[in-house]
Amino acid sequence: MRIAPYLIITTACISLNTICQAQTATVYTTAKSNDTRYQKSIINPVKSEQPTEDRYSVFVDPLHHFQTYIGFGGAITDASAEVFAKLPKEAQKELLSAYYDKENGLAYNIIRSTIQSCDFSSDSYSYWKANDISLSSFSIEHDKHYKIPLIKQAIESIGNDAIFYAAPWSPPQWMKDNHSIIRGGKLLPTYKQLWAECFVQYIKAYEAEGIKVWGVSTQNEPMATQTWESCIYTAQDECNFIKNNLGPTLQKNKLGDKKIIIWDHNRDLIYQRAATILNDPDAAKYVWGVGFHWYETWTKSPMYFENLRKVKESFPDKELIFTEGCVEKFNLKKINDWSIGERYGYSMINDFNCGTCAWTDWNILLDEKGGPNHVENYCFAPIHGNIKTGKLMYTNTYYYIGHFSKFINPGAVRIACASSRAELYCTAAMNPDNSIVVICMNKEDKEIKYSMQVGDKMYNCILPAHSISTTCITK
Repeated sequence: MRIAPYLIITTACISLNTICQAQTATVYTTAKSNDTRYQKSIINPVKSEQPTEDRYSVFVDPLHHFQTYIGFGGAITDASAEVFAKLPKEAQKELLSAYYDKENGLAYNIIRSTIQSCDFSSDSYSYWKANDISLSSFSIEHDKHYKIPLIKQAIESIGNDAIFYAAPWSPPQWMKDNHSIIRGGKLLPTYKQLWAECFVQYIKAYEAEGIKVWGVSTQNEPMATQTWESCIYTAQDECNFIKNNLGPTLQKNKLGDKKIIIWDHNRDLIYQRAATILNDPDAAKYVWGVGFHWYETWTKSPMYFENLRKVKESFPDKELIFTEGCVEKFNLKKINDWSIGERYGYSMINDFNCGTCAWTDWNILLDEKGGPNHVENYCFAPIHGNIKTGKLMYTNTYYYIGHFSKFINPGAVRIACASSRAELYCTAAMNPDNSIVVICMNKEDKEIKYSMQVGDKMYNCILPAHSISTTCITK
């Protein structure tokens, strides 16, 4: 049976000064044992009791606020755009609604893309011809075939809240010491300033297409030597490039409002990178925040979430943004594997509780093979388009992400939320309209019964085995 890709949901709300008058809570649950996604139920408050050590509890304190959310989204790569273009019009319309519709979809407002090619391109390409030190050969004509048209449609679907940012996977091969855009290599010192000017060309070209660029990363995964597009920057390399080249060049070209995101790599080494750059005031003044991925330690616990907290504690004026994550090694037989969505839920709850203000998934769409990808690095996406049938296939990742993106609005603040048991994961937010949302997750093979205390009200809740729920308190 095919599950409906999206449902109309009205987020219930409650103002802080009326929390004591709260009466009911609306719960939306997605469980492995139930084919209905966002299954709706109503629970009423019960008599508040003193918590005991033998029961599960979640405590929500709306009086204590933390980071402000800017939103959720996913990457529009060459691969996503190419698959989209090959789908029937009805499937295209369905995909745009599934991601960007505020009522029927995930309410995405963030788009990430690539500067030149990446592994999720059908081939490698550059905007500049070889050895063009004048940069006069610059052209984004390649992007006008698939990528730019989809980005424009996504922005139109989002509206005024749209945020678009991009990252390079590699400078042109003639600017690098290994003379290749793949297998790492480093930007030659001779071309540092020229590469900074390339960012300016890219931004101005995209904005000439009507795509306002919110920000850029200095380099995607700057410590990874890959078989695809990649480039190595040490922490000091990136620091020097920002303070001597990229930051001043953007400012000189009246692009100083563009956000610069550093690191854009895994959590394990994030503190060293952040400290090196942000402890240098001449570099830090140009930096908006620190981007990170999740590929370092999925098979290990605790995935270095605490490194995020340490960065936020040490540099509270800088933001944390999850810039990329996906489940790798695509296998069509595993498209309904429940653990895929659980990885997202577990990561998102922990990332937010450690100070993350925005969350960007990797490809919004891939084909039935997990591509296209010019080095066969096939991966999962929340939605796959079957080119042969013209139909969309939804993984449970789509629904897990929705438990956050559908209910936590741009401008929301994270509020204090604590669980009495390690296996009961939770986070909470207050929206700009003062509505309160609590997200809880259970990865265990058994259901969890727990009490949720919000202000002076208590609710008895149930999380089925392998499930996630979003609770909205009603007045």
